[in-house]
Amino acid sequence: MGRLQTFDSTTVVQAARDLFWNFGFDGASLGDLEEATGVNRSSLYHAFGSKRGLFDAAVSDYLDTVIRPRLRGLTLAGAGRDALLTYFDGLRHAVDTLPEDSPRRGCLLVNAAAGLAAHDEPARAVVDAYRAELSAALRHAFAGSDPALVDERVRTLASLSMSAMLLARVNREEAAALLSTAAEQVRAWLPSTQS
Repeated sequence: MGRLQTFDSTTVVQAARDLFWNFGFDGASLGDLEEATGVNRSSLYHAFGSKRGLFDAAVSDYLDTVIRPRLRGLTLAGAGRDALLTYFDGLRHAVDTLPEDSPRRGCLLVNAAAGLAAHDEPARAVVDAYRAELSAALRHAFAGSDPALVDERVRTLASLSMSAMLLARVNREEAAALLSTAAEQVRAWLPSTQS
């Protein structure tokens, strides 16, 4: 007979997510995960299979609860200049107001790209899929713009966004400046008369 799970998986995954977000996959020890989740390692292994299984669950939760809600405005019908400005202004506000000691500085996936994804193909694929999802959302918001310019603009904005999220861990002011630059690019590329 199998053991009964005595903890809420969502709560455990989100606690682990914040630990991975703060320290990365390699920097989060099993002891740290036990302390953060309040669940012993044997129960974590039973529920998630491995530390990597818990990390994968944390990344999935991050995409569903942090990334996709933020991108949603860019993917709605009629998204355009205002949606792009809301996206970049929202990121800048988050960077500006997050406490320095918050585990949620930057982006879990961008942080993973600098660590685990450098030597792990499944992690690399997840990070690249995030980049593609971000780019697709930005591209959607440029619907109706000059198609010859859209790819370059999307690449520029995605790069500014991801760079800002990496810098948010070490230089909040520069991260916010990059996001302000992205918003200024949107204003220059899409005049207020165009949506």
